[in-house]
Amino acid sequence: MPGPHLELSDSDNDQPSPFKSLFGRERPLHNVLGGGRVADVILWRNTHLSAGILATVTVLWFLFEVVEYHFITLLCHALITIMLVTFILYNGAALIDRTPPKIPQSILSEHTFREVALTFHAKLSHSLSILHHIACGKDLKLFLLAIAFLWIVSVIGSYCSSLSLLYFGCLCILTLPVLYERYERDVDYLAKIGNRDLKKMYRKLDSKVLNKIPRGPVKKDKKNK
Repeated sequence: MPGPHLELSDSDNDQPSPFKSLFGRERPLHNVLGGGRVADVILWRNTHLSAGILATVTVLWFLFEVVEYHFITLLCHALITIMLVTFILYNGAALIDRTPPKIPQSILSEHTFREVALTFHAKLSHSLSILHHIACGKDLKLFLLAIAFLWIVSVIGSYCSSLSLLYFGCLCILTLPVLYERYERDVDYLAKIGNRDLKKMYRKLDSKVLNKIPRGPVKKDKKNK
């Protein structure tokens, strides 16, 4: 594992240069991802919640894509299961002289519903503001990158189902950031090496091929009188 003393350079002389994070990131990855509950889930700060979400998404993808379960069928079977479990809990509690659990009050409480709605509204508003900023073209480079990204996703989507594409996106979101945070130094080191090697290859290509391409005569600028 590369240590903090390892330094790379972009020149052929291999002069030391300061080690930088990937994409020039200065803030911690948790802050870059928003620093809230979403960042906690993506970076597996809450292991049980992150694992539960990943397992749920995987099971849904398996049922719909592999087993080819229909949504209505799955919904009806899920409701049947919930009703059976509720029936057993309520009648079992009466048999052993215990208070039946208040499942609707604990799951669909007003506070929980309001908190989920406010979080969804805040995230949606933030996403729409970012989309509006990109669409306005104030940052041309970001605008072109967004267009290229959407085009690449559309091409990928033509070769696989939308459900598989969504599952692959969720899988990447729940695995790549936490793996990068765990092996951040290694990834930054390899990215630095790759960037240096690409620059060396371009310089060799430029000196051996591009500079030898014949060009038209360059007119000298006339001196101003």
